[in-house]
Amino acid sequence: MGSGNWSTDVYAARASYRASTGASAFAYSDGGATAVHPDLDPRGVTVRESRDSADHPESLAIGVLFDVTGSMGTVPRTLQAKLPDLLGLLLRKGYVEHPHILFGAVGDATCDRAPLQVGQFEADNRMDDDLGKILLEGGGGGQMRESYELAMYFMARHTAIDCFDKRGKRGYLFMIGDELAYPKAKRREIARFVGGEPDEDVPIAELVRELQRRYDVYFIIPEGAYHSGNREVKDFWQELLGQNVLYLDDLDAVCETIALTIGLAEDAIDLGEGLGHLAEAGSDAGASVSRALARLDAARAPVAVSSTPPGLDAAGPSATTRL
Repeated sequence: MGSGNWSTDVYAARASYRASTGASAFAYSDGGATAVHPDLDPRGVTVRESRDSADHPESLAIGVLFDVTGSMGTVPRTLQAKLPDLLGLLLRKGYVEHPHILFGAVGDATCDRAPLQVGQFEADNRMDDDLGKILLEGGGGGQMRESYELAMYFMARHTAIDCFDKRGKRGYLFMIGDELAYPKAKRREIARFVGGEPDEDVPIAELVRELQRRYDVYFIIPEGAYHSGNREVKDFWQELLGQNVLYLDDLDAVCETIALTIGLAEDAIDLGEGLGHLAEAGSDAGASVSRALARLDAARAPVAVSSTPPGLDAAGPSATTRL
C-alpha cells in the first residue's frame, strides 16, 4: 500500500463539509460503534505493507500507535486535527520525501473489546480515513498497564516495509501512552486478537529487539496524563528504549514532536531549525517540543574535535574530544 499523494485541499474540503453538516471526524466511534472497524481489525491480517510505487519510489514507513483509554482518548482527535501540520512539516520542509503513515490504537487485551486497532500504511488522504474509523473505546483496566506489547508484536511480525527490505533503512514507530506494557505478549491474546497459533508467549524485550532491527522505536509520555509522572512508568520505558522515551508537556504538540523527531533522525534539520519551522508555520508548540527533544538533540550533537593545545608533547594524543 502507499500509492497516491496527500492533499491538504481535500482534507480542508472534508473538514468544511463536516463543519457545515455537524458531522464528526470520528463518525464511526461517535455514531455508537462498539467493535473494531473491519478495516482496522488486525485479526487475520498477514501483513500491513509499506511498498514502493511509481508515486513513491523510496517509501519510508512511519507507524503511530496511541493509547485510547482514559485520559489518552483525546490523542487521535488531536492527531486528526493536526494532520496537515504533520504532513506539511514532513513534506514541505523536506524532512522526508515519501512518507507512508500507519495509524493504530491500543487498549487493554485483558478487558477491552478493541485492545488493538491497526490501519494501513498510506501516503494519501486515506490515512485520515483510518483515523476516522478508530473506535475510541476509552476502556482500560485500571492496573496501570495497557497492551502495548500486543501492538509491538503486530508491528514486529505483521508488517512489511520496503524501506528496510529493499534499502536497509529503518522505518519509524511512535507509541503514545502513559502506562506500562504487560511483560509479554500472551499466546492466547495473540491468537484471539491477531490470529494464528503461536507456540508460546513472547517477552516484551524480545519484541523490542525485533522491532529495533527494522524501526526506530519511540515512546511518547504526555505529561499531565493520569500516570505520566509515575517513576515506574518512566523507568520501564527507559529500560526498554533508552533515550527514545520522550516526555511531552503539551498533548496538543504530538504531531509537531513526531515531525521534528523524524527530521532530526533523518539529519534533515537540527532542533533550532525545526523550531524555526514551527514558528514560521504559526505553531505555538515550539516550547513544548523543544523540551521534549532537548535530550535527544543533545545526544545527536556531533563530537567536537580540537587541535592539540600548544606545548603538549607531540607523542601524546593529537586531539582532544569533548562529548
